[in-house]
Amino acid sequence: MSTSELACVYASLILADDDVAITSEKITTILKAAGVEFEPYWPGLFAKALESCDLKNLITNVGSGVGAAPAAGGAAPAAAAGGAADAPKEEAKKEESEEEEDDDMGFGLFD
Repeated sequence: MSTSELACVYASLILADDDVAITSEKITTILKAAGVEFEPYWPGLFAKALESCDLKNLITNVGSGVGAAPAAGGAAPAAAAGGAADAPKEEAKKEESEEEEDDDMGFGLFD
């Protein structure tokens, strides 16, 4: 990431933190006040990319919900299946025994 890009990111975060609309003019003003040399197209690109986003919401919800939903969704059908839940337990035991057999080969990764 170039200095110009990083400066635009920081300027956008400053504007979002102050609840100010992110425009190319405001990003340019912040960059000039900070004494940052930048290519003139960067502020416009960032303003255009962020005009339809709620940056605060995006930052606060970075990892929420993306990986959690499939994991929770996968657990519920297995529990609801009743007798079918026993089959995965048997498979897990077989996998564990195979892993244990690999450990007994007489050498390790760091030996």
